[in-house]
Amino acid sequence: MEQRPHRVGLLAYGAIGHEHNHAVQQTDGLELVAVCDTNPQRVEAARVLAPRAAAFSDATDMLDSGLLDIVVISTPPNSHYQWAKEALLRGIHVVLEKPMALTAAQCDELLALASAADLLLVVYQNRRFDDDFVTMREIIRSGEIGDVYHYDSFVGGYSRPCDYWHSNAEVSGGAIFDWGSHLIDQMMNILPDEVAHVSGQNHKRVWTHVTNADHAHVTVTFTSGKQATFVYSDLAAARKPKFYVLGTEGAIIGDWDPAAEPAVADLPAILTVHHVDGSSRRAQLQPLPPYAFHRSIVEYLNNGVPMEVTALQSRDVVAIMQAAEESATQNAWPVTTVLRRSQA
Repeated sequence: MEQRPHRVGLLAYGAIGHEHNHAVQQTDGLELVAVCDTNPQRVEAARVLAPRAAAFSDATDMLDSGLLDIVVISTPPNSHYQWAKEALLRGIHVVLEKPMALTAAQCDELLALASAADLLLVVYQNRRFDDDFVTMREIIRSGEIGDVYHYDSFVGGYSRPCDYWHSNAEVSGGAIFDWGSHLIDQMMNILPDEVAHVSGQNHKRVWTHVTNADHAHVTVTFTSGKQATFVYSDLAAARKPKFYVLGTEGAIIGDWDPAAEPAVADLPAILTVHHVDGSSRRAQLQPLPPYAFHRSIVEYLNNGVPMEVTALQSRDVVAIMQAAEESATQNAWPVTTVLRRSQA
């Protein structure tokens, strides 16, 4: 007998909620049945794509409605833990936006709740599915550049930060959390080695209208001796490449696409593979089919197929970012942290 679609509710509807709405409409096995936002205009925007979806202005009312199998939580980061916990306690599967929460302890509590109730808890690590990252990862896995021992990632430029919650450290978790939720997740997906320690540094030098750092730097050192860095900057008058990856037999540079100015983060990087004989090639992007993440939700719930993204991975990203923030209060003194990804 054909299984009915999993009923999805969207909690908060901004740009990322709109992205989820499109994905649900295009994914067999998912059906958008409810949307909640305190702004009625956003609710109506969601119902353009899903006119039969029930409208809510109160999150608790939507969670208590009995309509949902899955809730997608796109509220600001400092409320992720609260709403994920409320949903899990009601027996609802949870898809969270990044970061999973603002502390590893909060993540651990959510993981325990989901496990006890046999519910899905997963974070939408959408940058794991970016064309440039997917292509770069396949090149690395092919062995073309040998064993990767150094990995750099960068995002930013020199510009005035926005006034929205992304720039408010109390809400977003800070600059390290805002973009690190993406790029540290990518980093850890490339390098599976055990982490020895984490260091971080925040600079607050120019932009006084917001509380996020103007420039943030994270270094992860592995017990194998490998290192990886992530830099986010609103003070970089000259950008570093998005990716700079060194292996024992070559390298990969991911350059920002100048056609994307000023929103360079919105287009894939231009990937060039360098070989030890001095030759190089521009890598043709090999994108995944669209909505791969959302299709994997259905495959997991219906058939038990493991997902590419797991909550343990996203929990460990939070642990690394939390350690980096702690290190930044001690002028980049290394901090150890406990990761759980070996339990996946």
